[in-house]
Amino acid sequence: MDAVFGLSLLLLLLGVSHGVETSCDGRKNRAQCFGALGGSVQLQLMDDASELFRYRWRKDSIVILDGRKGRPVTDLTDYRFSFTLKNGTFRINNLSRNDGGNYTLEIHDSDGIQTATQTLQLIIQAPVSSVKLVSECLSQGEIRVSCSSEVGDSPQYSWTLNGRKLKESQLYSGNHETKNITLKQDVSGELVCTVKNQVSDDKGEKTISTCGFKFFDCTLTNGTNLKQWLRPTNETLCIESTTPEGKETDITVTNKPSYNISTSNNTVITPNGSGPWYIRYLPIMGGVLFVMLVLLAVGVGVVYAQKKRQNKPKEDIDEQELTYADIKVVPRQGRQIHRAEREVEYGQVKFSQRPRPPVEPAGDECVYSMVRKGR
Repeated sequence: MDAVFGLSLLLLLLGVSHGVETSCDGRKNRAQCFGALGGSVQLQLMDDASELFRYRWRKDSIVILDGRKGRPVTDLTDYRFSFTLKNGTFRINNLSRNDGGNYTLEIHDSDGIQTATQTLQLIIQAPVSSVKLVSECLSQGEIRVSCSSEVGDSPQYSWTLNGRKLKESQLYSGNHETKNITLKQDVSGELVCTVKNQVSDDKGEKTISTCGFKFFDCTLTNGTNLKQWLRPTNETLCIESTTPEGKETDITVTNKPSYNISTSNNTVITPNGSGPWYIRYLPIMGGVLFVMLVLLAVGVGVVYAQKKRQNKPKEDIDEQELTYADIKVVPRQGRQIHRAEREVEYGQVKFSQRPRPPVEPAGDECVYSMVRKGR
């Protein structure tokens, strides 16, 4: 099974690397050059090898190239190698991991004295390929995006959004040079991840949309200030709501129990607040209307009583008149007593129909008729 997987990977690398050719100027001492695995590399070692008396090119202790002036180079150690005298270019085809390492060039004069030495480091890298993007929504509406390549050594990452370099202000965490980034809740568009190394590059792209969250900056019914990205379906009622520039204002539904109301047109108001907005506030509107009606009724009653009092006839408020009949005092008959007892006879007492005035009189006044004493 491992052999099959290794063969498949090798075929993939060969397919990707086919035609990948790199070049490097190795004329400077301690030059660093890169070659694509399965591809080819051209290393310029000198300007013109035909004028040099003797030169030797080796990897570690293994001599790869040994040339002399006026004699063509024929003793290359591998068929994959080739050397051009006129421009001093050494070429390696079908690069493998073993081709990487440190190389040394030695130059000698006609006396056999070494006149120059220069070293070169060759690094073999597998080219990047098959870049893919995977995105997911997080709990607060952030968008995490991962960028990966099936193959590729020492990959480097860069991101663009809608053709422009991704800004730090658009990132919730990470930076635009990592394989995993987290975008802020309001970021959307065409996201491109570019993966490259020293021998190749490849791209992956994905259309990013928001996760449906909205930003709430408001005061809850319990007085708590809320500044948070939430789903619109969250059961939270904002009594005061302000939304930053560019954000939509939204009011969600309270978590207090509500009642289903069926109207004449068969519209049902559900507990999560669907239906016409004014239906949700019917209890409050009804209470306010009731208080207004009570105040109106009291006001009308006060005005009516005041007008009735002002229009009352003047003669109705005259003071009452008290009329007394004749009163006679006569002695009783048929009794002998030391002191005569007198009887007082009262006539009829009548009151007029006029009501007592509201203002008290200055003093008690009585009207009496003639009082006669019987003999």
